[in-house]
Parts: sequence; structure tokens; C-alpha cells
Amino acid sequence: MRTQRGVALLTVLLVVAVVTVVCAGLIARQQLAIRASANQLHTRQAWQYALGGETLARVMLRRDFRQNNGAQQVDHLEEAWAQPNITFPLDDGGELHIRIDDLNGRFNLNSLLREAGGEDGGGAQVDQKTLKQFRLLLTRLGIDASLYPQRLLDWLDPNSEMTGLNSAEDDQYLLLKPPYRAANRPLKDISELRLLLDMQEADYRKLAPHVAALPPDAALNVNTASAPVLASLSEVFDPAAAQAVVVLRGRQGFPSVDQFTSLPILAGVGQLEGMSLSVRSQYFQVTSEVRLAERRLVLVSVLQRSGNGRVQVLSRDLGRDTFPSAPIEEPKG
Repeated sequence: MRTQRGVALLTVLLVVAVVTVVCAGLIARQQLAIRASANQLHTRQAWQYALGGETLARVMLRRDFRQNNGAQQVDHLEEAWAQPNITFPLDDGGELHIRIDDLNGRFNLNSLLREAGGEDGGGAQVDQKTLKQFRLLLTRLGIDASLYPQRLLDWLDPNSEMTGLNSAEDDQYLLLKPPYRAANRPLKDISELRLLLDMQEADYRKLAPHVAALPPDAALNVNTASAPVLASLSEVFDPAAAQAVVVLRGRQGFPSVDQFTSLPILAGVGQLEGMSLSVRSQYFQVTSEVRLAERRLVLVSVLQRSGNGRVQVLSRDLGRDTFPSAPIEEPKG
């Protein structure tokens, strides 16, 4: 009888142990499911907040258009959209940071090639004046200007023919690991610069805040261009002169291109003639950074504001760990 009672007790203890283990496993799985659901919820919340930042930027750009005489407006760094850090508090101690950068204030990489007219149907041709400007920009930034311009031209042109000693086409890129081909089309994003043969990450990071990938005919806004970009307009327009122009334009900029080009400090800068300059902007980059529940999400959107004030989204990028944009030069004095 005692033996039977002992066996029954052991059986009960075994059952209790099994039930305890099963319950612990169920609780652990339930906690894991709760955490996974919370992660998904926070991720979706962050995404919606980021989209909200993009929408706010669109509203600010439309309002700016209406308040500044529409198509006759002048875009400058004193406007509400150009403030360097727009911050909103979120639930649970989170924050939404919005930054709007004027892409028309940067050197347009796609302007190196222009569509040529003529009876033969045209075709892409190198814009020698813009090519010279790009080389100057690299020099002003302390980057070797002997390799990248030629390789970028080969990346942009529609053929696979090498254009010079320092150029690179499919034959060079196919030898890399992993191999790939030259795009032979305009850039869709400046990150493509990283694919150029022998492009150094340090050089890319120096250059990225000063360049954009826009339609070839996009004009440079002299009111929002950085000093290095302004200094690239001519060889005689050195960095000191460019910084002086930044001071002269102040935060409200020049009301017209003629007033910019008529500055005494620009006397003799003949290269400005025929350049595509403007005091208005069409293309903007919006960076919406969300910090929520120990999570960080960055949405980078490219917006276009048309001549009637309509603002549309051209692209969105969620895979970018952004680094600071080029500092906005504060006028001194």
C-alpha cells in the first residue's frame, strides 16, 4: 500500500512539474508575442509620424508659395521652411525632427550632360562650363579633381565608350567583386556616387551635402547655395570672395539674379554668363527623424514644387542613416 502511495505521489509531482514547464513556456511565448506586437506598433507609429513630418513640409512649402507672390517669389534662408531644426514632442517622450534642405542650392550632378539639338536628333553632350564648375567644387572641398569628373561623365553618358585616360566603363566595373555595370543614365540619387570606381567614402561625405541629382535644367539658387558651391562658379571667385557674398546676401538673399551678378566683388567673373542661376527653388529634401520608444526612424523625401504651387513627392528613402547636412553659413557683421 505504501508503495502505491509513493508511486501516486511521484506521478502527481511529475504532472505538476510538466504543467509548470508548459505554463512557463506559454508565458514566455506570450511575452515574446506581446513584445513583437509592441515593436510592430511602435514601428508603424514611427512611420506615420515620419509621414506626418513630410506632410507638414509640403504644407509649409505650399504656404510659402502663396505668401510670396506665387511664381514671382524669392526663396531664401530666412523663410520658415529653411529653419535648421523643427522639433515636435511626441507621446512617451519621443520627438519628431524635421529638416528641409533646398536642393536647388546644390550643384546638380546631372547637369554635366545636356541634350544637344540638331538634325541628327541630338544626344547627350558634355557641358564644358558645368564640368569646369564641378572640378572647381571638388578642389574647393579638398578632393582630388583628376578622377571623379571623368568617371562620373562615363557613368552618366548613354554609351559604353571610355572618354579619357581616367574614365571607367563596364570593362572596369565588371572586374570588381561583386561586378556591376555603369548606369549610363542620369543619377537618381547622389548615393550612386559611391559606385564610381575608386570613390573614397571620406570624399563622398565631403561632397554629398553640396550636390544633388536633379533634372539637367534645374537652376542653382544663389540665395541658398553654400560658400563652396558659390566658389565653384569661377576660378577667380575664391572661397574668401564666396564667403563675402554669403555675408552680403544676408539671410533674406538677393531679390534677383541681376543683383547677384552685379555685385562689385563679382566684376570680371565672366564665367557666370550663360549659367543657369535663379533666386527661386523647385526641389527640396525633407528629412523626418522620429525617436520613439528607443527606436529611430529616418525618412528622406524629395519634393518638387511646381509653378502653380503644387507640391508632390518624387521619392522616399527609409534606408539611410543620415549624416549632418552642410552647415548653413551665417552672415557675419
